[in-house]
Amino acid sequence: MAVSKAVTDAWHMVALSRDVKRGGVRKVSLCNTPIALFRSESGLGALVDRCPHRNYPLSDGRVYEGALECPYHGWRFGVNGACEAVPGCMTETRSDAKLRAEAVRVYEAHGAIFLALTEEAPARPDLPPDFGNPDLDHFWWQQGAWQGRAFDAIENVMDPFHTNHLHHGFIRRRDKRLPVKLIVTHHADGIAMTIEQTQPDMGLMSRFLEKDRSRSISRYHAPTIVQARWEGETKLTLCVTAIFTPATDDTFTPFARFSTPKGLAPGWLKQAAIRLFLAPVVKQDRDALARQHKVMTHFGHPQFTSGPGDILGPRLHQLWQGHKLEHREEEIVIAEL
Repeated sequence: MAVSKAVTDAWHMVALSRDVKRGGVRKVSLCNTPIALFRSESGLGALVDRCPHRNYPLSDGRVYEGALECPYHGWRFGVNGACEAVPGCMTETRSDAKLRAEAVRVYEAHGAIFLALTEEAPARPDLPPDFGNPDLDHFWWQQGAWQGRAFDAIENVMDPFHTNHLHHGFIRRRDKRLPVKLIVTHHADGIAMTIEQTQPDMGLMSRFLEKDRSRSISRYHAPTIVQARWEGETKLTLCVTAIFTPATDDTFTPFARFSTPKGLAPGWLKQAAIRLFLAPVVKQDRDALARQHKVMTHFGHPQFTSGPGDILGPRLHQLWQGHKLEHREEEIVIAEL
């Protein structure tokens, strides 16, 4: 699946703010484009990882005198890509366009760094609800690069039917299914699935962390964000915002932001509990997506057959490609999870 224009023209999260400290340089990949992130006295910069002089990787360089210095000949580039200096040459270089490195648009908020490869992206990322809500406790969980396609990861988290088997005992159980109502709602640039049920799931995480849950809502915010919200009868119990950044044709970088209501339990304790219960679930998803991708690569392309549990059908892919959906609510689907 080639990355669509709708994906390349969007904002994408590529790193946590804490991973790029002042004076630091970090290499990231976005839609097959290597990028050097760096932080200087002038702020945060993002340059395509290629020195215009002799195509040396800028991410191997250092921050020196407020600019990113290429280790090959010492050319230095500011956060806007301008060549600040060519060591040994007594020439003004800032205004010389041919000496510039290619700068990438950057936006930083809520402990996250976002990049936009094209000018078609909006002024800033459109972030989902409660992403920066000060009334909630938040923490980030980063997992590094995963093998597979970002779109398959999105489809995975929007699919409730795999959880009884792949995550048996942790989220749900394959031998103790519960009756649920599934409600699908269209939005212009997204789609949501609400799961209503009379009792929490039978998995360990649900029984220990969310005893009063009555429904959950997973909404896809095209092209790369899925936000899942678990709600009790009166309030939010847990919100997870997952971001799946396409790095290369064969890898993606997932980021997860967990948000919980403030209460008696300190944030660090809730974070430890969530990590403890979710660690095996995350590993199962990571292994499954890598195995799926290996099979698809072996046979040359995906060969998917849609079944009765694939309620969202091709609509996720339509949104991924940049198409809009007509706003409407689907009929209720009765199922067992």
